[in-house]
Parts: sequence; C-alpha cells; structure tokens
Amino acid sequence: MTDTALAPEIETVVAAAAGAAPAFAATAPRDRARAIVAVADALDEAGPRLVEIARRETGLTEARLSGEVARTSVQLRLFADALVDGGYLDARIDHADPDFVLGPRPDIRRTHLPLGPVINFSASNFPFAFSVLGGDSAAVLAAGCPLIVKAHSGHPELSDATAEVAVAALRSSGMPEGVLHVIHGQEAGVAVLEDPRIAAGAFTGSIRVGRLLADIAAARPAPIPFYGELGSVNPVFVTADAIAERADEIAAGYLTSVSGSAGQLCTKPGFVFIPSGSALPDAVRAAGPGLPEHRLLGPRIARSFAERRDAILGTAGVRPVIDGSIRFDSEGQGWATPTVVSVALDDFRAGRRELLEEAFGPLSILVEIPEGADPAALVPEFFEGNLTGTLHLSGPEAGGETANAAALRALVDALGRQVGRVLFNGWPTGVAVTPAQQHGGPWPATTNDSSTSVGTAAIARFLRPVAFQNAPAAFLPLALRDDNPLDVPRSIAPAGESGDWGARFSEPVVR
Repeated sequence: MTDTALAPEIETVVAAAAGAAPAFAATAPRDRARAIVAVADALDEAGPRLVEIARRETGLTEARLSGEVARTSVQLRLFADALVDGGYLDARIDHADPDFVLGPRPDIRRTHLPLGPVINFSASNFPFAFSVLGGDSAAVLAAGCPLIVKAHSGHPELSDATAEVAVAALRSSGMPEGVLHVIHGQEAGVAVLEDPRIAAGAFTGSIRVGRLLADIAAARPAPIPFYGELGSVNPVFVTADAIAERADEIAAGYLTSVSGSAGQLCTKPGFVFIPSGSALPDAVRAAGPGLPEHRLLGPRIARSFAERRDAILGTAGVRPVIDGSIRFDSEGQGWATPTVVSVALDDFRAGRRELLEEAFGPLSILVEIPEGADPAALVPEFFEGNLTGTLHLSGPEAGGETANAAALRALVDALGRQVGRVLFNGWPTGVAVTPAQQHGGPWPATTNDSSTSVGTAAIARFLRPVAFQNAPAAFLPLALRDDNPLDVPRSIAPAGESGDWGARFSEPVVR
C-alpha cells in the first residue's frame, strides 16, 4: 500500500463518500428502497439516449443493450423489495435465559450493518448490467454503502451519462450527497482501493487484473473484502440419448449461446463434451451458415481473441466444425463470426495447455469422449471453478429411468462441487435476475465462492454482522427491537429451550 496522497479530484470523491457513509447507513430501508426505485425509473426514462451512447462505444446491438437496460432496472427494483422484506439482515434474537444449560445467558441480538464506502470496477461486456448501475453497484447501494465506480475505459461517455441520471434520482429522493461517484483510469481506481477509508471492492474482468486487485486489497495494513468475477469456461455435457432425441434443437441453442454478443459473455459455453461419433457436430455444421458478423467490444479484446483463435486452430487434433472468421477494419475494430472446433479426448488431454484457457469471443470446443470414459472424472481433471456447468439429458434420463442414472448423478455431483449454477437442458448465457440466483463459483470464477453478484443474496457482500449484548432498546438497531418496527423476519431463541437441544435425535437409554 502506498502512502502517496490522492490526486485532488480523487480525494474529493473519497472524502465525500466517507462523509456520506454514516448518514446513508442510517437511512430507513423503506426510504432507501424508494430511492433505488427512483433510480430505476430514471434509468428507464433515459434508456433510449443511453443505449445510443452504448451502441456507439461498444458495438453491441440496440436490442441487446435495450434488454440490458431492462435487466438493470429489474434488478434495482428487486433489491428495493428485498430491503423492505428485510431477510437480508438475518436478524437473530436470543432472549436472556437464567436457566441456560451452560450458565445464565445474556440477551444477545445479531444483525448486519453496512460496511462503508465501496469501490466497484465495472465490466466492459455489460455496459449497463455490470457497470455504473449494475448488479454490484445495486447491491452496494441497497446495503447502504456509498459507491465509487471505476468506469470501464470501453464506455467512458456512457458511464458519466448513467451516473448523472442516477445521482439526480438519488438527490431528488432525499439521499445524502456523496452516495454515488464515477472515476476514470486504472491508476485512480487502484489508489482508491488502497485508501483506508474504502471498506470493500468489487470487480468484473480478467483473471490477471482481478488477481492484482484482490492482492492489493489483501495486502493493505487492514485487509478488506474483495469480490471479483474473473473467468469461466462453463463446461457442458450432452448425453447420447439427448443427441438422438433432439440434435438439431441442441445445435441451434448451442450456436445461439456461443454467438450471442459475439461470445463476449462470462457464461458462454466454452467446452461441450459429447460422445464420440455422435450426430451433434454435423447438426452444428448444418446450423452454422448465415450466422452474422459481430463487432467485438474493442481493438484490444479483438486482438486477444484472434490470438486465442489461432492458437486453438493450430493445436494438434483440432478440427474445424464451423470455420468462422475475424477481420479488422481501418479503425482496428475486430469483426467476428463464430468458430466451432472439435477434438478427441486424448488430443484434448495432450493439448490442454493450449486449449483450456478461456477464449473471450465467439469460439467453442466440442470434446469427443469415447465410450467407457467417466464424465464425472473429467470435471476435476480439466477444470477449476466455473460460474456454470450444464447437462443435456433425454426425457427418460431426466426422470432417472435409464441404466446410466448413477453415472449422471455422479456427474451432477461433480459439477456441483466446482460451479455456482448447475443447468439442465438449457444454456448458461441466460442469467435470470431473481432472488435464488447464484452467479459465482470457486476460483477463478470468483475470488469468493460463497458470494453471488446476481440475486438478492448479493447484498450480503457489503454488510457485516454485529451482535448486541444486553443492549437497552434505545440503542438497538430497529431490526432487533422487540416491537420490530421494520416488520422483518427474525430467528428467535426463547429462554428455557436449551435443555432440549438435540433431544429429538437422542437414543432412549435402555436399562
């Protein structure tokens, strides 16, 4: 951590966020919910203007961007309802108990409080849903923490325009000044992350940069939580019976998932394991003609994709299924059509150094596995943590009615140990914004495999638990007061029950 003073404009931002933290933390959840809905309303109203800026800066289509605005708005509204519900506080009350089995128990009450100012490093590939007002930002604001967004260099104008919309809505809703700021530049972002007034960090991007930022957060004199979403290749397994049942449908869904947004999605299916000799490669090949060319997000990403594509195509045993293409225009922007290749399992093993790294763009690999191979064993052999794992089954297999049911259960178990979301008969590029969603996974998918960046559980990342012992009612957080003015769910352990703990499982004594 450096002792260098912040640049004046960055110091102003950090000081304002730190100054706003106590007042923002003290806002009533219902008031904070109204403010978040006001931001969502303002985003919807400004959507057409913001989409035009985003389209120009990122090359993503109007339809994709408009859908992303809607998703961002919905997540803000979802978090507003979560604030009013109060379950995210995980409030617990243990009443004083003079007859507690271990000696008199004091009154102990536990809830969660906001961490303080947070810096969020936004993503390039989701200029709305993981940027200034995206999932991480929405969770920070919902938690009651001031937010500093380090804008992505791929859409700086959009970042500023979005922030203007949000700040105006927050101000008109009566939120404290200094609750939301946008800064630019990697150096400024690192300086803010190192500042002792910052309580947590979030990031969506590459493994290399994410690891650097996570190490900075951990190396501070007082380390802080850092939640990074870094990389994922999202393995898919397709059974022979599923291919026999609906090869064309699977091929069409696969290509849609690989080519959507030019394959620049953290949930793109990078590897699909299929039985050797199956009909799926031919079905994919037949579905390939006519796939449109799509601009990649920026020249740097396009160059990296071209290099990865060349490396994969040049690996021994790799055979093109759909050749695909990548071209560069006079401005250095890359335009790609999807590339799909196949490789036998033995060649995949031999070329794993060249093949296993994520290809961020419209490219995917079909891995052909011979009869007798154990799919469950392939998961830990080839993959670290991932955001998703997918299994395509036939109808009878889905009911556990086939001879391979035990092997399929073992595969599901193997996937569950290494991914955050296990899908059946679908594709991972659709991430539903809903309370039960889990968008995370073991390293390197994320830096913290118990957290999620989508869904209401995302709020918990920016809170910390605090217990109050024998506290007078006047000094308790509202969620812990006996009259429960917030009407939140609470777990209550009344006096007198400790002597019965575990009794339901005790074997009767036989004399």
